Amino acid sequence: MQKIETTLNALLEDLGAFYDPKAWHFLTVNGIDLGEGKIELQWIFSRYGAKNDVVVYYALSDYDTPVPSVLPVIPSAFLGEREIVDMFGLNVEGAAAGLYLDKDSQPHPLRGDA
Repeated sequence: MQKIETTLNALLEDLGAFYDPKAWHFLTVNGIDLGEGKIELQWIFSRYGAKNDVVVYYALSDYDTPVPSVLPVIPSAFLGEREIVDMFGLNVEGAAAGLYLDKDSQPHPLRGDA
C-alpha cells in the first residue's frame, strides 16, 4: 500500500493528476477520528488486475473545515461522500446527510465525541 499525503486545498488537483479510471478502481472515502476534533480522510484506490496494489490519498483536517467534493474527478464518490457526512458530521461540498442513518439514529456515530 502506498499512502500519499495531500491537503484539502490540493485534493482535487492531486487526485486529478493521479486518477486514471481505466487503471484505478476508486474503492471508497474513509474517515478515521484522531481525537481532539481531528480527522484523517482517505480516498482509497486499487489498480485493476493487480493484487495488493492500493493507493491511499489522505488529508488531515478538523471537523469544522469544509471538505471539497471530489465528484468532478471521481463521479462514483458520491456514496462515500454522503457516508462520511452521516458518520462523521463533516460538511462535504454538495453532499446531503440522511442516506445512511435514520432520522432517529445517533448523529455522527463514528465521531469520537459522539
